[in-house]
Amino acid sequence: GVSKMEERMLFALMVFSPLIVLAETIAQKVFDAIEIYSLHVDCKVTSRFAHTVITSKIVNRANESREATFEVELPKTAFITNFSMSIDGKVYPGIIKEKASAQKEYDAAVSHGQSAGLVKITGRKLEQFHVSVSVAAASKVTFELTYEELLKRQLGKFELLIKVRPKQLVKHFQIDVHIFEPQGIRFLETDSTFMTNELTEALTKVQNETKAHILFKPTIDQQKINPELDETLLNGDFVVRYDVKRGATAGDIQIVNGYFVHYFAPHEMPVFPKNVIFVIDRSGSMAGRKIEQTRDALLKILQDLRPEDHFSFITFNRKVVEWKSSLLQATAKNVASAVSDACFLIIGTDINRALLAAVSVLDKAESLPERSVSMIILLTDGQPTSGETNVEVIQENIQKAVNGKYALFCLGFGFDVSYRFLEKMALSNGGIARRIYENADAALQLQGFYQEVATPILMQIEMQYPENAVEGLTKNNFKLFFEGSEIIVSGKISNELDLLPVEIKAQSHSSDLTLKEEANVKEKEQVFKNQTYIFGNFIERLWAYLTIQQLLEKSISAQEEEQKTLEAQALELSLQYSFVTPLTSMVVTKPAGQEQTELANKPTEAGKWGIEQGKLGDGINHFVQFEITYVNPPAQIHVSTDEIVLRHNNESTRLPWAESATSTVQGLRVSVEKERSVTASLSDTVTVKISFVKFPDDFLGLYFLNTDRFSDKVSGVLGRYHYRCMQQRRMILLESTSDPIPCWSLDVTA
Repeated sequence: GVSKMEERMLFALMVFSPLIVLAETIAQKVFDAIEIYSLHVDCKVTSRFAHTVITSKIVNRANESREATFEVELPKTAFITNFSMSIDGKVYPGIIKEKASAQKEYDAAVSHGQSAGLVKITGRKLEQFHVSVSVAAASKVTFELTYEELLKRQLGKFELLIKVRPKQLVKHFQIDVHIFEPQGIRFLETDSTFMTNELTEALTKVQNETKAHILFKPTIDQQKINPELDETLLNGDFVVRYDVKRGATAGDIQIVNGYFVHYFAPHEMPVFPKNVIFVIDRSGSMAGRKIEQTRDALLKILQDLRPEDHFSFITFNRKVVEWKSSLLQATAKNVASAVSDACFLIIGTDINRALLAAVSVLDKAESLPERSVSMIILLTDGQPTSGETNVEVIQENIQKAVNGKYALFCLGFGFDVSYRFLEKMALSNGGIARRIYENADAALQLQGFYQEVATPILMQIEMQYPENAVEGLTKNNFKLFFEGSEIIVSGKISNELDLLPVEIKAQSHSSDLTLKEEANVKEKEQVFKNQTYIFGNFIERLWAYLTIQQLLEKSISAQEEEQKTLEAQALELSLQYSFVTPLTSMVVTKPAGQEQTELANKPTEAGKWGIEQGKLGDGINHFVQFEITYVNPPAQIHVSTDEIVLRHNNESTRLPWAESATSTVQGLRVSVEKERSVTASLSDTVTVKISFVKFPDDFLGLYFLNTDRFSDKVSGVLGRYHYRCMQQRRMILLESTSDPIPCWSLDVTA
């Protein structure tokens, strides 16, 4: 009573199971032969600007050569500035080049059969740097990576995040964080996702008025999960949070080597009343968990409104539905009514008409507070598929309608959304865009974003400096300032000055403000003298970092010619200051005889230059076909931009994109959402989702909904392929935790 298929599977199990166990044992021995005997993270934070050096020393204890891998997860907002490998006393540096030049060198290496490494996104706040090198028997290699970032103040705190994941016990493990804040440190705290009582003993903190030193130096025994096992506890985030002291002045000015930085963060000021409209996507793709999380967040946000605020919400799919015809004051009665009616959220996507309707409601609003802040918060998980679908026309329509009167904040839910479209629309209308990750805490993410923009205390802020004495000034005009954030302006003092004057003009809830301050240049220069653990030109590098970030941000909403000019300026600075930015790449050279080239790219949240959450496509080359193969049940799912085909027992079921449908085979459920996505789910395995994007050209995007189902042996194989290399079919194997034969495959066609 055993079928031919079952016979083949049983035979495969008998033959391959012992081989799999043997392979795992050999792999473990190879892994054990490569030992990280020293890992040091040295971070210096000077006035919010963090300079981090990670040094890893590795020895090959085997009697033959082995591959050593250096993997570091660093903050997405950071720019890599330096990398080097030292092998047998010889240093092999990473060289930062213009992206096209680096790509040409990289492609040449790939064409000769050599491999490539990428910096790839690994989570919400982190991206990964990965380099492998062959190490001779009994030899040592030292890896050193340097990156820099400007810490951003959110909700009254600066946060420094260090990912700790050595994957083995390390004899000499150490994290040093030095902080120097001339304004004074108001509070300082450390947090960790892996800390135990034993590890707490390895943590020391020394702090005075302006300086702090945090040292985390666990012994081998303290690192162990338990005394009997050689497994490490160190797997997670090490976080330092702090804030600085502030006086009731025009902020703090700091000067080093002719460059200045001005920090401005007023506090304890009256909050502007808000006029806020929530524009919420309720198309089919939002049904279920997403809309429930949106509702939960909205209920909490409504209850946090102040009595002087005004609000409303609009929902949209192919139709636009206004909750009320006008804005309502956030009285207890109106909020209670909104809380009750929010349940109607659970019941094509016309983004253009929904946003225009929101603008119209604000335009027609009457009896609003004379001094108040009006904002629109858009939440969507998809592309515009009904009404006006041309994103450039939508952007133009919204910018013309808003006309600088209101701030537009765009929240993209998940990875089907065109994030760059939302980002451009938000930046063109005085707001920001943010991705909401499709996880259990999505409601908290939505609430957290709202808290950031819930307390506007200044508007129309203008920071003025003497034109004849300052050059290279970063952005100095700001539409809104929210409690708990910070404005930073930097520039270069071009003439000899004894005093650097600054004047700030802004509107508060009660009046127009003018704040003045003068900085004594020589006195300010003295503040950073004799600080041996401070990197001396940090303000100049901070200026370059901030300028590059702002040029890239400005280019998003610029016209084509201006965009080229802005990107050229950002590229020049990136090369001058050796930053790996979206316009540059770092070529990593290896010893002769080894694969010669690896390329470090800077990914972006929009995915234009890199991989995001397993989603493939670089804006030029796109995927148009996927083949998903399951062993148990024996089935294949062929997905193309034309149709979806489910094959099982020599039978085929065709599922067109033109309509929503579901088909189930022995527990394998294939669900098609009309012209949006197809999802393949099977109990206790990873769920695969493939999205269908119809513009600018038809293409497919791939990502996984529950990556916690991957086993520990899955190490991001997808990220190892570069798009330009994928001109032919590749077979990618990923281990599953439940199939009889422990692997399933994705056959990818570019």
